[in-house]
Amino acid sequence: GNVMSGLLAGIMLSRPVSSFIAHAFGWRAVFGGSAAAMVLLLVVLQRLLPQRRPDVSHTYPELIGSLWTLLRDTPILRRRAAYHAALFASFTLYWTIVPLVLAGPHYGFTQGGIGLFALAGAAGVLSAPIAGRMADKGWSRAATGVALASVVVGFGMAHFGANGALLPLLAGGVLLDLGVQANLVLGQRAIYALGAHTRSRLNGLYMALFFAGGAVGSAISSYTYLHGGWEAVSWVGMAFPAAAFLFYLGEFRHKV
Repeated sequence: GNVMSGLLAGIMLSRPVSSFIAHAFGWRAVFGGSAAAMVLLLVVLQRLLPQRRPDVSHTYPELIGSLWTLLRDTPILRRRAAYHAALFASFTLYWTIVPLVLAGPHYGFTQGGIGLFALAGAAGVLSAPIAGRMADKGWSRAATGVALASVVVGFGMAHFGANGALLPLLAGGVLLDLGVQANLVLGQRAIYALGAHTRSRLNGLYMALFFAGGAVGSAISSYTYLHGGWEAVSWVGMAFPAAAFLFYLGEFRHKV
């Protein structure tokens, strides 16, 4: 949970920071600053990371070829990836369209205002260590249900924020972020418990699958907003986690 908090803090803070930079210096400064930061990070990591040479008997092509077998033979990976793919689709759908809503006629936010709004999303990081501790206590199943339900409720609240009602739009976004971050930690905790010898490959599959879900959310966001407005976006955003929650209920019939 603590490790993921740091990672997620970077993801969540990137939105408001980039908005502030764009507001002050223009959008080119965002890309230039990002490139400079990556070069600096490369130098720092090269100097500080310890040398590690694991004893691996498989070649890289063999490891890549084993991914399909792992996916086929690991039902908990498929289940957890399905949960988070749905939640991440909802997450990217929300955060792709909300800046357009805030910049629209009902709000008229500047880049700086959008950045302040996005800063509230960083509150979602707080759920990561809490979810990690709940998983350590054996409460992963219950916590997963709460996380999935939080995203449904969060988008349901945000549904009422399209016409100038900022509070439900903001509160819904915070609740959505809390659920997504908590579920990510719970999913990784479940996958890491499967065994150290396949941990990296399982985590790689998990990440790839749920980022595919996020790509779907981003891909359909503009089309949905163009043809149905924020109301359509809200219904689609609720449908993804609702489907995941229905799938989650199957855990009570089949122990996975």
